[in-house]
Amino acid sequence: MSMNPGLTRTPLRRVLDYAVLSVLAFIFALPVIYLFIGSLKPSDEVLNGLSGFLPTNLSFDNYTAVLDSLNSDSTGYFWRFMGISLLLAFVVVTGGLIVNSMAAYGLSRLKWRGQNAVFTLVLLLMLIPFESVAVPLFYMFNDQRNTLPILALPFIANAFSVYQFATFFRTIPPSIEEAARIDGAGPWRTFFAIIIPMSKPAFASVAILTFLMQWGSFLWPVLMVSDPSVRPLPLEMSVFQEQLPPDWGQILAFGVLLVLPVLIVFLFFQRWFVQGVASSAVKG
Repeated sequence: MSMNPGLTRTPLRRVLDYAVLSVLAFIFALPVIYLFIGSLKPSDEVLNGLSGFLPTNLSFDNYTAVLDSLNSDSTGYFWRFMGISLLLAFVVVTGGLIVNSMAAYGLSRLKWRGQNAVFTLVLLLMLIPFESVAVPLFYMFNDQRNTLPILALPFIANAFSVYQFATFFRTIPPSIEEAARIDGAGPWRTFFAIIIPMSKPAFASVAILTFLMQWGSFLWPVLMVSDPSVRPLPLEMSVFQEQLPPDWGQILAFGVLLVLPVLIVFLFFQRWFVQGVASSAVKG
């Protein structure tokens, strides 16, 4: 059985592919490298062009300065801002995985009248940006401003997450559910005992993307938060960098502290996330 010549690669072609991908990966990583190095340098050496990449005069003074400057009742507490962001992300991610996966299972695996129309509506909702409904939501929930639940609830149900789950669920062979039905399992037991264990890549992908969107959420907190006691971390960073004169070393250190939870979440779900991307590429 001969292989398609178009699918085979010579060693030279493989080396060139990896070389190009490595260069592109390095270019995309440059801002992150600059962020980490700049966070360890004195403020007057941060904005020095390409010399900002040189690892000179490195220390953790910027990090200690950030934590010390946000450690009082007048300025607020850094770890409180971090805790609020983590709590909001946990509620949105956990609630979203439950709500959106169950909605997707009903749309993709169960048969009921109007199923296709509802799924089409979900697809149409993906085309509506949050910015277009932010102001109406602001007036609708104005009485609940400066409360943690209102910062999380509008983002639990997500049309894109429903679409991701539904697309993955439709790749599961129907024979598996038929066998479970023969064994006496109903829809709920089938979903929790069979579908969820088989869908770890989909859950990891949705969890990471949802966490990224929630962690970097800025517009909604700007509209709904005026009390520093419920201020999430991205909103606090915008307040921190407006201080005069700006200390760019501390600002970059704040940025690193803001990015670290995202890296930790990605590394935790990396294996299943890569599986989900790979399976989607193959099925596509």
